Amino acid sequence: MPIVNTTEMFKKAYEGGYAIGAFNVNNMEIIQGITEGAKLENAPLILQVSAGARKYAKHVYLMKMIEAAIQDTDLPIAVHLDHGPDFETCKSCIDGGFSSVMIDGSHLSFEENIAVTKKVVEYAHDRGVTVEAELGRLAGVEDDVKVSAEDSSYTRPEEVEEFATRTGCDSLAIAIGTSHGAFKFSGEPKLRFDILEEVSKRLPGFPIVLHGASSVIPSYVDMINQYGGNMPGAQGVPEEMLRKAASMAVCKINIDSDLRLAFTGELRKHFAEHPDHFDPRQYLTDARDGIRAMVRHKIVNVLGCNGKA
Repeated sequence: MPIVNTTEMFKKAYEGGYAIGAFNVNNMEIIQGITEGAKLENAPLILQVSAGARKYAKHVYLMKMIEAAIQDTDLPIAVHLDHGPDFETCKSCIDGGFSSVMIDGSHLSFEENIAVTKKVVEYAHDRGVTVEAELGRLAGVEDDVKVSAEDSSYTRPEEVEEFATRTGCDSLAIAIGTSHGAFKFSGEPKLRFDILEEVSKRLPGFPIVLHGASSVIPSYVDMINQYGGNMPGAQGVPEEMLRKAASMAVCKINIDSDLRLAFTGELRKHFAEHPDHFDPRQYLTDARDGIRAMVRHKIVNVLGCNGKA
């Protein structure tokens, strides 16, 4: 099966009241864990690559590993650029075989955001590639994306129809209270479902995306701390809130921090229990297994896309 774009995925997800998991990839074991988990649950999948991941692993390595994963699982898999900072990065990924890109102009003025998004859309659509855009700004840190709480802002529903119409984007990431990174809420987590509802009224049938949607599962934070880490307690986005969003207009939910926690927790546990091990195949097997288990949990309990491949 070839790499697919997100058009048909999102159409089915919107109509079915579920979301597709967009899982960030950085190396072979993470790709294997994600795709093996999705295969076991027969779920469609988006593998997304940040600018930092491209720099770390190199574009060509990631694409060849993803192609191998598609051949191994025969799942419908889209390959997506996460937080493309400019037209040139998006163009490079489109030319390099990505089936979907995000142009993140959320830090720009409304008109500047429209201009750069439209430019990416025109180039991408001529090549059968789908485009995600963003309105509103999430707080937090993810690779090169760093936004303070003071600079964050909720999406303004009154802007979404004009933005989508003028840019021609295929999906829209909105800010309703999620945040990037593992440390999200000091108080009670809240998502602005009123904003999501208003956006969906103004853009009926249009796919909405949630970034910063890891739940920071306490068991993995505790595991990391148990085996020598020093991570403060943090509340992520409650999974029941994410499931509610997935039953509404949200068709894509990004998951990265929870994967990192699972991978790191299993590594720390392995070395604590086997301090004499030095074979990467031994400890990376446990890390890969942790990724696979996390992905299966998210597909079944948060996304609701199991059996939808």
